[in-house]
Amino acid sequence: MTTPSLSSTLSKKISLLIIFVSLTPLIVVGGVFAHLFHTAYRGKTIAHLEELVSKHRDIVDSHLAERLASIKTLMDACPLEDLRRNDFLKELLYTLHTQYGRVFVDIGLVNDAGSLEAYAGPFQLGNAQYAKAEWFKKAMENDHFISDMFMGIRNQPHFIVAASREWGGRRYILRATVDFEAFTRLVENIRIGETGHAFIVNRAGDFQTQPRSDFSQCKELLLELMRESLPADHAVGPTLVFTEGHSCETNADAVYVLATLKQGDWVMIYEQIAADAFRDLYQARLIVLSVLALGSLGIIVTAILLTRRVVAYIAKLDADKEKMNEQVVHASKMASLGEMAAGIAHEINNPVAVMVEEAGWIQDILEDAPEGEPGDVQEIQRAVNQIRTQGNRCKDITQKLLSFARKTEPERCALDVNSLILETVELVASKARYANVHIETRLSPLPPHIQASVTEMQQILLNLINNSLDAMEETGGKLSIASRTLDSVVEIEIRDTGPGIPESVLPKIFDPFFTTKPVGRGTGLGLAVCYGLIKNMNGDITVNSAVGQGAEFRIRIPRTPESAVSSFSLNQPKGGTR
Repeated sequence: MTTPSLSSTLSKKISLLIIFVSLTPLIVVGGVFAHLFHTAYRGKTIAHLEELVSKHRDIVDSHLAERLASIKTLMDACPLEDLRRNDFLKELLYTLHTQYGRVFVDIGLVNDAGSLEAYAGPFQLGNAQYAKAEWFKKAMENDHFISDMFMGIRNQPHFIVAASREWGGRRYILRATVDFEAFTRLVENIRIGETGHAFIVNRAGDFQTQPRSDFSQCKELLLELMRESLPADHAVGPTLVFTEGHSCETNADAVYVLATLKQGDWVMIYEQIAADAFRDLYQARLIVLSVLALGSLGIIVTAILLTRRVVAYIAKLDADKEKMNEQVVHASKMASLGEMAAGIAHEINNPVAVMVEEAGWIQDILEDAPEGEPGDVQEIQRAVNQIRTQGNRCKDITQKLLSFARKTEPERCALDVNSLILETVELVASKARYANVHIETRLSPLPPHIQASVTEMQQILLNLINNSLDAMEETGGKLSIASRTLDSVVEIEIRDTGPGIPESVLPKIFDPFFTTKPVGRGTGLGLAVCYGLIKNMNGDITVNSAVGQGAEFRIRIPRTPESAVSSFSLNQPKGGTR
């Protein structure tokens, strides 16, 4: 029967096995698909950001190129004398506003000495001197130039586009100021999510557009990004780089896309918090993990509940099986009892006949010698003793019979195998005489002890002995019963000289309901019951037989150490014959 501890252990093992087998492929497949999805979606997001920044970089570059082209066209098309007139420049500025909107703030003509000769715009610059200005030096060296953002004498952030040309051996510069706020709005148009924004810095890390907040503390971070990501300090041509780092504002993980423009002098930087950029990816991953967690929880709960039901069902089956085994054992016992009935009846008849005869003899004595002579009294005394002796013998026989037939729970104890063999032989002695079978016992000199039930062991021996007697009932023969101690086991050997068992039958003789006896003489349960009882004792039973050579059964049961036998009647049977 399945014990509570065994049920708990079995339940844990089955639950763990089901959980392991169910969750392992789920976790592996889920992990692989999550990794593939993560890689694909991340690559798609990065490609989208790169494409967006690249397009916007092209728009800003085109914007600057168009503004510069406009100034160069005016410089090439307009005569110097007209450009020296403030009213002409005012008309040009009006034309530019009409064509491009208020992108240009003002326009002016500067000679090769750096003096402002003509000007149109909202500021009162007078005869401003730009000889020491960096943009002036660059514009004089080239036929066109776009400056970085600077404050200038107007003390406002701005940058200029300028074109230079020679007239009469002198070089003049036509320069226009680009509206800083309009240019900043153009760059800020690129916004994705809640945190995605873009700005432009030069190679020194100075902002060329107005960032959305104070990024003055981020200069070192931006320089480090450019040093690590861009191939050179003054790369020529468009370059696009995706990288990751910490956000300057929140120190959170952020993604950056860097794109060079204005011939590599400026860098457009797009920054977005990683959690915002990959928000959909993280949400999908959270959903997948939630589904996996719920699925795993469902599997675990189902495995535990299912296992408990299965184990409970197994326990019920074990209980039913145990109950059925008890019924089979009792049925087998009753069958053995029936076989013994004839011999026991004969065994009882003999003492009863003697008692009846003695009783009649006493009756005759009493009728013939009423005076009560001394010899008659002695004879009566002998007859009474005989009646008592034979009566006790009948009592012992019936008590043994009742003890065997009684359905009791098997109680295991330290059992003397030799004594049990002798008692069993005594029970079958009359049947053996009728079958003309000679029983020989060869018992171990010292009583071997085993931990077993008396009734169960007696049933085993009776089944095996009765089988041997049945096999030899027509021809007679010899039945040898031996006991011996082998290391840690006690071996009981039962050998007969009967007809033997065919080789084809040997593998099936311990199967329930298998019998070679005629119909009505055997239930086919005797050896099956023996096999089950011996296995329950952690023992083993084997058979060795061949046709015409008898049969030999060997029972091996773990031996009980002598130290564990606290008290037991140590009769010293020497064996014998019956």
